Amino acid sequence: MHNKDKIIPCVIGLGYVGLPIFLELQKKFQTIGYDKKKERVKNLSRKIDENYEYKKKQLTLKNKSFYTEKYNFFKNSNFFIICVPTPIFANKKPDLSFIKSACMKLSKYLKKDDIVVLESTVYPGVTEDFCGQLLAKYSKLKANTDFHLAYSPERINPGDKKHTVNKVIKIVSYSGNNNTVKKKIIKVYKSVTKKIIFSKKIKESETAKLIENIQRDLNIALINEIFLACDKIGLDFNEVLKLADTKWNFMKFKPGLVGGHCLPIDPYYFSHVSKIKNYNPKIILSGRSVNEKMDNFIIKKINQKIFKNQIIKPKILLLGATYKPNVADFRNSLSIKIYKKLSAKYRNVFIYDPYLKRSHFNGIKILKSCNEINKFDLIVKLVKHQKIETELKKIKFSMKKLLNIF
Repeated sequence: MHNKDKIIPCVIGLGYVGLPIFLELQKKFQTIGYDKKKERVKNLSRKIDENYEYKKKQLTLKNKSFYTEKYNFFKNSNFFIICVPTPIFANKKPDLSFIKSACMKLSKYLKKDDIVVLESTVYPGVTEDFCGQLLAKYSKLKANTDFHLAYSPERINPGDKKHTVNKVIKIVSYSGNNNTVKKKIIKVYKSVTKKIIFSKKIKESETAKLIENIQRDLNIALINEIFLACDKIGLDFNEVLKLADTKWNFMKFKPGLVGGHCLPIDPYYFSHVSKIKNYNPKIILSGRSVNEKMDNFIIKKINQKIFKNQIIKPKILLLGATYKPNVADFRNSLSIKIYKKLSAKYRNVFIYDPYLKRSHFNGIKILKSCNEINKFDLIVKLVKHQKIETELKKIKFSMKKLLNIF
């Protein structure tokens, strides 16, 4: 039996969001780290992070904390933090299957006075109306009476060593009136970061997370659209941007490919719940549409270069496959989308990325290093990894072959 006052957290999902939370918690509490992927658990137990976010020393555990792929260990915990993916279906509708799976497993071991916090990015109402109802139905317990629900939107930025989880402001939301529960939630999250903003309104907190990412998606969409227009008009976009940036209140964003698990997803989560309430967002989805079509612009530029240089059977090398520089995250990467479209037209298309392994994608022609760069007729820089930039400086090749679009 547990000491009623002893908190034993369990983090469900040890990806880009869950692992940082787990590593901070285990410094203060005996913490259980659960992930359904056996290989992930096996690697972390060996102090290997295949996402390259943490070094071996940082993965040393304290307070008898441990990783597991067996969810029967949920019975040993009383404070659960759900950090699972929230993707979309092909029709752009929210896919809550990972959350549902986590709740179904958890409901088998949920006990009276347990606390469940959702970290995953969701539309307003998911924590209370989806998670709460699932947990209540299958555990036979009553939400916010027998067990308690809270929400704390993740603010993890892969590859960012400045805004780490222990340095950012963390929203923590609990709508119940149990002061003991509130104190426990704050105590746990203050072991993650000292900067806590408490809110009693879970739905507002869920929405706040969405608009953080929607705002950024729209800012990039605006600059992408201006970039596309400048290209059509025949203007030097970089010069336009440099001149505009001389005004004191101009916000300097740069054009580029938008991928990852947040920006391409969250606008659809917000629009989903808006449409249910008979409001059809226009600007949000229009901006998303601009960013989704940037791969077509890249392909057009590649085709133009091939035609201009009169290359009959082009050998094309794409540099960078992740969704942004200096991370091993390939989720919703437009670079992969560009590769697949080009491969359907040209026979010799290769991709080089220091973070890319054959196990990530099937059927992709991967170059092992930049040393073979001179074999190619066209070199397209898609993602500016520092590792790639360093390698290129050491290799002599014709700059005429290089297509650097952004």
